[in-house]
Amino acid sequence: MRDPDGLIARAGVRGDPDRDQHFLIDDRVLDRLPTHLEEIGADTSHLLEIGGGTGALTDRLLATGDEGDAVTVVERDPDLADFLREEFADEIAADELTVIEGDALAVDLPDFTASVSNLPYGVSSEITFRLLPEGRPLVLMFQREFADRMVAEPGTSDYGRLSVSTQHYAAPEIVETIPKEAFSPPPAVESAVVRLEPRDPDYEVGDEAFFLRFVKALFTQRRKTIRNAIRNTAHISGLEAPDAVVEAADEEILRKRADAMAPAEFAALAELAAEVSEIGEGQ
Repeated sequence: MRDPDGLIARAGVRGDPDRDQHFLIDDRVLDRLPTHLEEIGADTSHLLEIGGGTGALTDRLLATGDEGDAVTVVERDPDLADFLREEFADEIAADELTVIEGDALAVDLPDFTASVSNLPYGVSSEITFRLLPEGRPLVLMFQREFADRMVAEPGTSDYGRLSVSTQHYAAPEIVETIPKEAFSPPPAVESAVVRLEPRDPDYEVGDEAFFLRFVKALFTQRRKTIRNAIRNTAHISGLEAPDAVVEAADEEILRKRADAMAPAEFAALAELAAEVSEIGEGQ
């Protein structure tokens, strides 16, 4: 395995917190990351890595697969992308590695089978919700606080829109926490690795975009009852007749607050809302 500090030295770079660059340098953590996919028997024949940096994780991912397997890495920093192409020239020539230079939120992503990534924390939410609808197993690094919110259960202080949206697509699990010292330079916060195993939810929604917008709307008024939240957030949800939704909904649900609502309850309420109220474009 390539030495993480050696890669940073050869690249001639230093991590820059202002650019959301914190290079993972702990060999033990790097070695463990791919195993979190193996534990669930995930297909690792085409792994996607977002934010390759100097290639320490890329190197481990290349060693994970069998002959004929592939890794694609997306790196937005042109200098680091150039370094990856130079450092892994043999793997690229052997069609084992593809380097895509660009923003992971804008480039075309390959037909990957799973992703293992140390995400740039500043855009971790946006990238995660680009990956989740693909329905592939994900092992992603986040700020610990963000990870806690992803896995939170109804009725807990961390439970919110992120919890419902994440759990709509996958079963999330924090598989390990990572100390600041595992990075160069150390970030200001502790990190956590979340494994997201895709699953079909135990409920149905006819309009996924509306469902997610409806959840977002109600959580903007998380301290209000659902009755008041529906009425106060029509400009976000796009409901044309919020009062009609309140009239049709069950009183027990209307007395709840958003942070006490399970994802299935949000789904049922969203379906009811779609039935009794015209839906506009929302925000």
